[in-house]
Amino acid sequence: MQQISRMLMKLFQRARLEKPGQVDPRAAAFTLSLLIAMYDRSGTGYVKTRSAAAALISLSGDTLLAKYRAFFQFYAVPDGKAALITRSALRSLLTDLNQIPAIVGEGCTLSCVEIAIHDCFHGVRNAAIVEEKFLSWLRSEPAVLLWLPTCYRLSATEMVSHQARCR
Repeated sequence: MQQISRMLMKLFQRARLEKPGQVDPRAAAFTLSLLIAMYDRSGTGYVKTRSAAAALISLSGDTLLAKYRAFFQFYAVPDGKAALITRSALRSLLTDLNQIPAIVGEGCTLSCVEIAIHDCFHGVRNAAIVEEKFLSWLRSEPAVLLWLPTCYRLSATEMVSHQARCR
């Protein structure tokens, strides 16, 4: 928990320097509280760094493709020259990401995760998949992660302005 707290302090300190006046001084504490609520419900005082990273990536303002690539980097396992996502790694990723909508009562069941894994690995004979297959599956907007592109689109529309006048 202390390691994540220090990382968040540095992260938001940099953000305050880049965008003065736009970052709440309590952002690191609020974010840590959110991560604890999502990933330490039993009060162990421990949150996996990878889980916290998945949450921060998904909630970032980056593009969907950049988020998907970052998920792959954090959860893939090295295999010689390439990195691959195994069923187990995908299960961990989906379980971690499922905690985000679950915090507001919108999470799905374990069977949703298993169905998503089956869909991702449909027609795959190997024990793991390459990044392109993983990205292709994510672009198909699997139901278990439908909230992610939806949130992205909502945040993207916040910046749209139309030169129309209303009565």
